[in-house]
Amino acid sequence: MKNVDYSVIFSDDDIVVLNKKSGYLVAADRYDLDSPRLDECASKEFGTLFAVHRIDTDASGIVVYARNQKSQEALQEQFQKMTVEKIYHCLVHGHPMWQNLHVDLKLVPDGDQRHRTTVNQRTGKNAVTDYRLLGSCGPFSWVEAIPRTSRTHQIRVHLKENGVTIVCDPLYSGNQKAVRLSELKKRWNGDEIEERPLLSRLALHAYSLTFVHPTTNEKMTLTSPYQKDLDALRKQLAKIYKIDPLGGEE
Repeated sequence: MKNVDYSVIFSDDDIVVLNKKSGYLVAADRYDLDSPRLDECASKEFGTLFAVHRIDTDASGIVVYARNQKSQEALQEQFQKMTVEKIYHCLVHGHPMWQNLHVDLKLVPDGDQRHRTTVNQRTGKNAVTDYRLLGSCGPFSWVEAIPRTSRTHQIRVHLKENGVTIVCDPLYSGNQKAVRLSELKKRWNGDEIEERPLLSRLALHAYSLTFVHPTTNEKMTLTSPYQKDLDALRKQLAKIYKIDPLGGEE
């Protein structure tokens, strides 16, 4: 029976790399006691897993776990020293006026009553993100984000501070409207009442990780395919507007 909680990108005796669905915690979280946990779901297949980093619960994409404490320590050191390269893809509202954007704004996690991260240049922690515009398509644009630090909601907050919000972001966007094919395609003949959204969750995907294997010392770059919902939207946008974040301009 196919697992619906995650797919396996790579596994050996020391690490497991998974592609998680949106809505799953990477590990226990003191603020969110209700969401399902990816480590618990995958432990049925791999045994006890040790978290070494996190991605947003609402985001999908690549997550690496250690399978023993020695590997956990080695991987955690890489994340702490910021030698791991993380690449995210996201779909945003509108058309950014920049091709490349470097953001260096200090952040305070849990900075307001909604537990959102806020900018504070005086008391915040250093946070740096680099962005690249992958292409615009209709009312949206695809953006690549490379976080140079690991602050909660860093990608989302740094974008918002520059006037850009991610599609279906429940925390940082005033527009949480789901994306429907009927609103993109001029000649759409479906049933508006029965139509299901192409995407109704945060359009942020952890696309790839580059790190050193904790035992073999091999440098690894692993990518995480878009989840089914985000990929369906990508294909429709590419078909209509001829822009594909995975293949450039058609």
